[in-house]
Amino acid sequence: MLNKFHIHTFGCQMNVHDSEKIAGIFSQSGFQEADGSNNADVIVLNTCSIREKAEQKFYSELGRLKKAKKNNPDLKIAVAGCIAQQEKETLFKRFPYIDFVFGPDNIDNLQRWVTDREQDNNCDPQTTALKTNPYYHTKTLPVKRGGQVRAWVSIMYGCDNFCTYCVVPYTRGRERSRSSKDIFFEVKSLAENGFKEITLLGQNVNSYGITSHENIDFTDLLYKLHEIELIQRIRFVTSHPRDFSEKLIRAIKDLPNVCDHLHLPLQAGSDDILKSMNRGYTFEEYKRKIDLLRASIPHVSITTDIIVGFPGETEEDFQCTLNSLAEIQYDGIFAFKYSKRPGTGAIELPDHIDERTKSERLRKILKFQEDITYRKNKSLEGHLIEILVEGTSENDTEKMTGRTTTNKIVNFYGDSNLTGKLIKVKILDAKQHSLYGEAV
Repeated sequence: MLNKFHIHTFGCQMNVHDSEKIAGIFSQSGFQEADGSNNADVIVLNTCSIREKAEQKFYSELGRLKKAKKNNPDLKIAVAGCIAQQEKETLFKRFPYIDFVFGPDNIDNLQRWVTDREQDNNCDPQTTALKTNPYYHTKTLPVKRGGQVRAWVSIMYGCDNFCTYCVVPYTRGRERSRSSKDIFFEVKSLAENGFKEITLLGQNVNSYGITSHENIDFTDLLYKLHEIELIQRIRFVTSHPRDFSEKLIRAIKDLPNVCDHLHLPLQAGSDDILKSMNRGYTFEEYKRKIDLLRASIPHVSITTDIIVGFPGETEEDFQCTLNSLAEIQYDGIFAFKYSKRPGTGAIELPDHIDERTKSERLRKILKFQEDITYRKNKSLEGHLIEILVEGTSENDTEKMTGRTTTNKIVNFYGDSNLTGKLIKVKILDAKQHSLYGEAV
């Protein structure tokens, strides 16, 4: 009898939330969560193929599990997520000790596989669940969430943008928006269960509703969710610059519970590279929207994604990206080296950049941004800021941790009974990636 599960999650916030759904199915089936893979009867590797590094980590972990399977033939290994969708049956050929493979649109199929295993129904040991499911966005799955303060809520699945570096349209399918009614009731239920903050998830939340039969867009959805009084903070990721509108800026300004933080991926500061990436905007168009946002909400926090070493990126192109960081002054960035992704258009582009150059450009971009981020954090010293307390700090169990509306992490000494509460802290010291404060 299988009774303990362990999930190893690779990649982004969407994968983290998918893992919560996977955990929900196991828990609903009577499984307990193991304290590690060594004590588990079933191990799920929830994979990400957006970047090569996450993919390499998955294959390394899968190789390690070969020995575990040899030592314990009853151990069941399942592979989920984007690599599962991308590689499909090839995974079984390369790693015959895998028992089950299912894609992002087929998490609900895990329930049937678990039931068959438990009932010993002689099911195929290499069953796959990888067909595109155009109705996945209409399904309601059990969710076992991490924590009791913040929750992820998917509002849409897939993507229609086809950026030339990205596999998402191929692994997660075309864009589909969830019903606003389903989203509202999920958030209302979260509020009734004590959650204080939600983060709305989508590859491009700004295009929410376009594929829906409802007459509603993303901004309308924000106004609707803002009516749920017990939810004190609303965040969202990710926004696509092309679809970022003045209407959304007004909503961020007018709705007190919508956090004044925006993650708006630029990816590159060169118009030539942006065109090769199929991003659909120029740097000037992007900058104009940033200026409108800051004119309306001067204290807003803005973060972004940057890719260096995209095929054809010259030193001049790279300098344009450095100049963009200097001009926009982001609060923080997530920067990555370009990596070839199977099936994407960028693979066919000429003039791919060597690894040494990409690594050097990444080092420069991160160092350049570090000074900007640190200076912005230092400017908060002495200020009184409201945070939502999330619990004990992961890095120092003697401290509590919380987050500002601008998405800055604040650590402080305090009691655990403050978890879930909005409190004021005075910022005493600023670090590179966090702040230290004193509860007031």
